[in-house]
Amino acid sequence: MNKKVISFFSFGFLLIVIGAIGKIFKWNQANVILATGLVFETVAVLLFAWIKIKGDE
Repeated sequence: MNKKVISFFSFGFLLIVIGAIGKIFKWNQANVILATGLVFETVAVLLFAWIKIKGDE
């Protein structure tokens, strides 16, 4: 797997975990952090699919 895909996936997962912890503690920006994490996860999936379709790997 491409290092860029792993990086996006890891950072997105980290943001989702931080956002979930924020929801537990009722932080005001928890939804924004969760949404940003989901965006990074979506980018990682799209990037992974694009690499597989192009056949670079």
